[in-house]
Amino acid sequence: MIEPDAGSDLAAIRTTTLRDGDVYLLNGQKTFISNGILNDLVIAAAKTSPEAGHKGISPLVVERDMPGYERGRRLEKIGLHAQDTAELFFHNVRVPRDHLLGEEGQGFRYLMEQLPRERLAIAVGAVAAAEAALEQTIRYCREREAFGRPIGALQSVRFTLAELVTEVQIGRVFVDQCMLALNRGELTAETAAMAKWWTTELQRGVCRHAQPTPRSDCARSRAQRQACAGHQAACRCRHSGARSRRGSRGSRGCQY
Repeated sequence: MIEPDAGSDLAAIRTTTLRDGDVYLLNGQKTFISNGILNDLVIAAAKTSPEAGHKGISPLVVERDMPGYERGRRLEKIGLHAQDTAELFFHNVRVPRDHLLGEEGQGFRYLMEQLPRERLAIAVGAVAAAEAALEQTIRYCREREAFGRPIGALQSVRFTLAELVTEVQIGRVFVDQCMLALNRGELTAETAAMAKWWTTELQRGVCRHAQPTPRSDCARSRAQRQACAGHQAACRCRHSGARSRRGSRGSRGCQY
C-alpha cells in the first residue's frame, strides 16, 4: 500500500497497471513494506483506472521471479529487526490476468475492510509487550534491595506499580472486547484505531516509566528514582551526576 507520496491516503497512490492482452503491466514503487526482502510474493495495490480515484484501485499478486520486480534497500528501524522493511520497485512487470486478487476496482474496499484486523493485531502485540515489561519490573523491584529492603516495599514505588498495573489491565480488557467484536464482525475501523493508539501509548509509557534497563545501574526506571527520592529529598547519581525529580543535590550518593 505505502508509497513515498501516499501513506494513509490510499487514493493518492501512483502505482499503475494497464491491461496488455492477457497481462497487466505494473509500474511504480512501494516503501516501508514489511518482509519486502524475504517475501516470495507481494500483493501490490495499483490503479487499473487512474481517472476513477479510489474506485480504480485493484490488488495484484506479484511473484518473486517476475521480470521487472526489484527489491530496493533494506530500511533501518529502531525495533522489529527480525522483520525486514524494504522498498519495492516495479518496472513493466507483466502480471497475468489471473493474478488479480478479487474484482477489478474493488481494492480500496478490500483494504479498508481489513484495516480493523490489522490495527487490532498491533494492539494485541502492544498489550503483550506492556505486560511483559511490567512483569519484569515487578520481579526486579522484588529482587533489588536498597536501604535494607526490596525497593518494591517502598510506598512511592508501590504507587507507581499500582498505577501501571491498572493501566495495563484496562488495556487488556479493551483489547479483549475488540477481539470479541472482530469475531462477531462488528469491530469498526474507528474502534480498532482507538485500540491501536491507546495500547501503543500504553506500551511506551510502561517501558519508559517502569522497566529497568540492563545497560547499567545508572539507567534508572521511574520506580527506582522514586525509591531513592522516598528516602532523601534529592539525590545525585554517583556515576552520571543525574539529579532526582525533586531537584536539589542530596548529601548521599544515589543507590542506583
